Amino acid sequence: MHNFDPNSSSTLGADLRSLRKSRKMTIKELSTATEKSLGWISQIERDKSQPSIDDLKDLARVLNVPLSILFGQSRSGSEEEGYIVRKSARRVIGSNSSGLKEELLSPDLTDDFEVVYSTFEPNSKLAKRQKRQTQEVGYVISGSLIVNINDKEFTVSAGDSFRIKGEAHRWANPFSKPCSIIWVIAPPIY
Repeated sequence: MHNFDPNSSSTLGADLRSLRKSRKMTIKELSTATEKSLGWISQIERDKSQPSIDDLKDLARVLNVPLSILFGQSRSGSEEEGYIVRKSARRVIGSNSSGLKEELLSPDLTDDFEVVYSTFEPNSKLAKRQKRQTQEVGYVISGSLIVNINDKEFTVSAGDSFRIKGEAHRWANPFSKPCSIIWVIAPPIY
């Protein structure tokens, strides 16, 4: 069981509420989509109740987020909570299925944006284009990546930045070294 502090913005309830709002869903719409009561959703968002793993799977499915984002809210010292994310306390997000490792740099998902640290492994790629209702800016820290945005192909390297504004895109790292990128994404999607 998770230990939640309802006075903290770094809780499952706060993250769930933020994800729901970023998708412009009402509690009633989330309730209907998950086939859970409106009161139950409200209790989860207020950290008055703790969902089971099956409940979390349903919530992740409906909100279209990886299940992992609903676990491991960052915990820092009480004075740091909500302000500081230590490297050792970063929340791993995503599935790492395409050779992409992602870590949440933001303290939680309650802001209008999120900051993500991504590592694209050598010879990895996102085979299928994706399109998200977000605005994203990526800054390449190291390595190189091929980014395809609306069928325009760009190679970006350390020091370069790029923007994706709700456009269809995919990526590939055909190079022999990993590529590390910091993303700012609005609204939060993880």
